[in-house]
Amino acid sequence: MNEATLNLTSIKPRRTLRDFFHGSLLVGLAAAFGGEMAQAQTSSAMVEMDGLQLTQEWDKVFAKSAKVDHQKVAFKNRYGITLAGDLYLPKNRGNQRLVALVVGGPFGAVKEQSSGLYAQTMAERGFVTLAFDGSYTGESGGEPRNVASPDINTEDFMAAVDFIGLQSYVDRERIGVIGICGWGGMALNAVAADKRVKAVVASTMYDMTRVMSKGYNDSVTAEQRAQTLEQLSRQRWDDAQNGQPAYQPDYNKLKGGEPQFLVDYADYYMTPRGYHPRAVNSGNAWTMTTPLSFMNMPILTYIKEISPRPILFIHGENAHSRYFAETAYAVAAEPKELVIVPGANHVDLYDRMDKIPFEKMAAFFTEHLKSDAGK
Repeated sequence: MNEATLNLTSIKPRRTLRDFFHGSLLVGLAAAFGGEMAQAQTSSAMVEMDGLQLTQEWDKVFAKSAKVDHQKVAFKNRYGITLAGDLYLPKNRGNQRLVALVVGGPFGAVKEQSSGLYAQTMAERGFVTLAFDGSYTGESGGEPRNVASPDINTEDFMAAVDFIGLQSYVDRERIGVIGICGWGGMALNAVAADKRVKAVVASTMYDMTRVMSKGYNDSVTAEQRAQTLEQLSRQRWDDAQNGQPAYQPDYNKLKGGEPQFLVDYADYYMTPRGYHPRAVNSGNAWTMTTPLSFMNMPILTYIKEISPRPILFIHGENAHSRYFAETAYAVAAEPKELVIVPGANHVDLYDRMDKIPFEKMAAFFTEHLKSDAGK
């Protein structure tokens, strides 16, 4: 990666939060946060479901499969926030109870993007799948909009497991999870605690708590961290006084000279390839104080407790984020596997069908979610 873009040592005490968010500590978020608005089709056909207004027309960034049935669903998490989801069912499912997969991510994306593509593709391979929007984002509930929390987002995965396990066509003893990008870390955290989940895939993963609190390659000093917390803490007074949160600046307004991974993010989120108007990453922004809850909460602390359930890590050979998967893999207990996709960058594993190893994932879940697995 381009270390020149990640230097926080020049931050002065009176620099604004806007200046700070262009620094190293949150450059990972900057990559994910929005940029200029682009044009995209939106649906006018809406239906109310559990208090949410859900689009009924197909507004995904990928084509609808003829091999899969799709429907919108809604369910509540433990905090009472209603989540919106897309349920995908193989058309040839018959009457048997099937293996189910819950899919989330990337961080700041919506279910109409990568998670939906993963879910639909795995449904084509015989799995019941559920892609969902995290709390406060997309079509899901929660106010204020576009705020994230490692605790609440971990709970979102568990709530999705609640929902999918109650469906009559699902074998609740055979449930797996797929987490993409920043939700890869959330998935590992959720599965460590939620023993109902029997296998997990982390694809092109980030540990958002690590990158927000320590910067890329853990480059942030204690002094820089303290300064960041000072600025974010004082932002809370501004938000309280204004009665609403301030939002971060757009990050995908490329001006030239950005590191390649930022160009890669913009190529997905800000072009017809992956743009979606509801995504934080597609021209919108997180609240200024979103990082606060990530700063003191290392979500991979208990990754070893996923064992004896298996983990499959998937990452691109050329991904700037590859070290997240490699260090998580090193700490995780067996059984575990790390697959490096030759020639792939971080964003390639969002949607490049020739690079995402769907057959490998299908084989992984088929092997470890057999009806007699663990018995």
